Amino acid sequence: MLQLNLIPHPATPPSGAPFKVWASVDHAASLAAVATTNIWFGIGAPASRFLIAEPGEPERADELWRTTCCEAFVRPLGEDAYAEWNFAPSAKWASYAFSGYRTGMTNAEVDNPPYIRVEDNLTWWALGATITLNADINWELGLSVVLEEGDGTKSYWALAHPSPQPDFHNPGCFMARLA
Repeated sequence: MLQLNLIPHPATPPSGAPFKVWASVDHAASLAAVATTNIWFGIGAPASRFLIAEPGEPERADELWRTTCCEAFVRPLGEDAYAEWNFAPSAKWASYAFSGYRTGMTNAEVDNPPYIRVEDNLTWWALGATITLNADINWELGLSVVLEEGDGTKSYWALAHPSPQPDFHNPGCFMARLA
């Protein structure tokens, strides 16, 4: 299991009291050359601080990144093509395929939609998402979170921020490895 800390982009810090954002990733292969990948995004501040849509039925939706949303970017090690997954606390999700950095975007074909769940505590909250990946591939992984606070402040969190503005698609954001 990977334990990773996300950092806010310096151009878009959160407002108010500081808090921590982290992710845990468990990537386990099965006999069918498929890996179940469980990702938990933890936010060390009360959920009431953020604009979070009410939970609903899981469904595919676009532009989830415009408000509170967790994201995973995966690409085969050493390749340009990658996939983007978006997970909203409402259980809405999206998945896109790219042929290269921000090019060739299409809706990714998804055989198994992600399983999304939210845990809420008085002092922190977490979003969990389960996706399936090809177990025969070594993956590079970028994790990110967009947090919109009640006052409208948006902060952009990732494993790294190699660009002057938030850009989760930047190849330098793919900092974790899944074998």
